[in-house]
Amino acid sequence: MKRLFIALAAMALLVAPSAQAAPVPDWSGMDVRAYAGPIPAPGTLIESTPMAPRLSVQAAATAYRILYSTTDQHNSPATSTAAVFVPKGQAPNGGWPVIAWAHGTVGLGDDCTPSALPRSQRDDEYLSHWLEQGYVVVGSDYTGLGTPGLMSYLNSTATAHAIIDSVIATHHMDLPLSSKWALVGQSQGGAAAVASARWATEFSRGTGLDYRGVVATGTPANIDNVVITAGPDMVLPQGLGPIASAYTAYILAGLREARPDLNIDSVLTQAGKNAAAKAETLCTAPLSNALTGLRPQDFFAKPLASLPDMTQALKDYMGTPVSGYDRPIFLGVGLRDQDVPPSSTLKFADQLKANGQDVTLKIYPDDDHSSAVLTSMADSTPFLQAQFAG
Repeated sequence: MKRLFIALAAMALLVAPSAQAAPVPDWSGMDVRAYAGPIPAPGTLIESTPMAPRLSVQAAATAYRILYSTTDQHNSPATSTAAVFVPKGQAPNGGWPVIAWAHGTVGLGDDCTPSALPRSQRDDEYLSHWLEQGYVVVGSDYTGLGTPGLMSYLNSTATAHAIIDSVIATHHMDLPLSSKWALVGQSQGGAAAVASARWATEFSRGTGLDYRGVVATGTPANIDNVVITAGPDMVLPQGLGPIASAYTAYILAGLREARPDLNIDSVLTQAGKNAAAKAETLCTAPLSNALTGLRPQDFFAKPLASLPDMTQALKDYMGTPVSGYDRPIFLGVGLRDQDVPPSSTLKFADQLKANGQDVTLKIYPDDDHSSAVLTSMADSTPFLQAQFAG
């Protein structure tokens, strides 16, 4: 089934080089993996600390690592961490506007936490660009990366809470910040940014924040419609390699933790159960290596769709909203993208337009999944400038 291959490719998203190299995390003196203190209302800043200099980005004058409160995939109080990068120079009148950065796939284990690892060269350049444009950048790690609990992989609502609450918490720091903010994300982070855009105003209501818009590149969408086809008879093209197994394992690990009532293990083989267990701790490259020789088919004893209400469960867990946005959306697509098929984003854009949403779609014929990020800056920069000026 080519559709399943497309879904798995979309799940591959963009693997950050930090996840591939698997360096030892640097917690900048704030190791909160076992945090057991009180959890105040969502969006509360609990702790902040200067970030280790080697973890910052080139254009940042200062950088911080913060701990804040949020709501997890079980609708329970939780904590998350984030990186906060501050531009060089003086803040403008009214304070720095804020961009919330949504990162791509790194893994589910604490050792994969983005704010405790060096940024990739591309992400350093990309985030530095926004700093140079005069934005403070806050990048949530997502709940469960570097904090208690399991990061709920591809969970639209839980990720939105983590991202939006990181912006609220940043506004409690002693920084000159504007109330205006926007979202920017790539790959898995593109999907996360779009989901956050859907609930940005609702989840930040009463905080005084003014959400302005979203920029997303390499954005997978409607993946739940394809994951439902997973099972022992799925057909994958030759040469796909262990990466497909790694992302299948991440999906299974996240879904079964978020929805124990579904009894996901009942359709898994022992190999599938073992893979999901490894996915809870291993970053992307180590997990791929650990699953060498296993195919996604090997994880299933029965079709995933044989479980009751699975279609709705997947939609609730990882569905992409196609209506209800109250601010403009920018989607950038590289036609040479082999990680997230361009058709995924193009179809999503059509769905948004059919529902009367304000969408700007930019297509880059000569760019792939990664290169479209930097190429799109020529269009996304004036797009965001216009939203903040409005």
